[in-house]
Amino acid sequence: MTSRELEYIKTVADEKSISSAARKLYIAQPSLSQSLQRIEENLGAKLFNRTPSGLTLTYAGERCYQMACQVLKIYSDFEAEISDINQLKTGRIVMGTTNHLGTVILPEILLEFKENSPSVELEILEDNTGNLEAKLLTGAMDFALLHAPKLAPNPLLNYEFLSEDPFVIALAAGHPLIEKAQKKPGYLFPVLDVRLLKNEPLILLHPQQRIRHVSDAILAKAKITPNIVLTIKNYETAQRLAGQGIGITFLPMDYAALTYADHPPVLLSIDESYSPSWDLSIATLKGGFLSRADQYFLELVRQTFAQEPNDK
Repeated sequence: MTSRELEYIKTVADEKSISSAARKLYIAQPSLSQSLQRIEENLGAKLFNRTPSGLTLTYAGERCYQMACQVLKIYSDFEAEISDINQLKTGRIVMGTTNHLGTVILPEILLEFKENSPSVELEILEDNTGNLEAKLLTGAMDFALLHAPKLAPNPLLNYEFLSEDPFVIALAAGHPLIEKAQKKPGYLFPVLDVRLLKNEPLILLHPQQRIRHVSDAILAKAKITPNIVLTIKNYETAQRLAGQGIGITFLPMDYAALTYADHPPVLLSIDESYSPSWDLSIATLKGGFLSRADQYFLELVRQTFAQEPNDK
């Protein structure tokens, strides 16, 4: 099976549509259909189920897809090595990041990178942290800037710590709990005992999101069964609703500092005994290859995040 045929299988599986995959591959739809049919005949196995809602992989198709991802990653690594040998006269970086980190971190780094490596193509894939980790495992990207899990990190990935971002409690101005928060050395805001949130209405993000993972861990340490009045995906909306008194939410401090609202919430710190933070990290596939361009870009990232002491 050729690398082109592997690319056909992977793209059709990703797109779940021959017509969509054909457009992405810049080939005619009939040609792609014929190629898939020929591949299935040569293998003696059906790779795709044709359903009214699109194409799905058979078990044989799933195994073939996994193999295609692995082989294409090996081939991509080889191309990257050749690019290094040619002193990066050309090259390509595929990196992942979250929407927030892409907005805040990348502009300054990209400016310097393009000034020094103008011929290197850069593709940025934005997604949530869980999906970024999954894409790293398939070889869809070289590295990712994401918030690493403090508990149960993926054993197939390397996480290089860049900085820690503490979480804060966001609630409406005038809320009675504000008066119960106490100023403590080393904390940017007055510290509220998380146990006082028992029975309070909470606005939490979706369970798949890493902000929710940290929020749940904080509440679990406080032995609180949360009174969730709203589950939402957008952290900015959660903060705005908290400011209007709909409920109380948890946010990483960096996110809270960059969100603007007509009724900004009051922010309170959380005692460090609850481990209320996440780590901004560089994630890479263990044993994966990083080109000189990758390494140079990551060095710019490290310089940007030279560790400085932060208040909680």
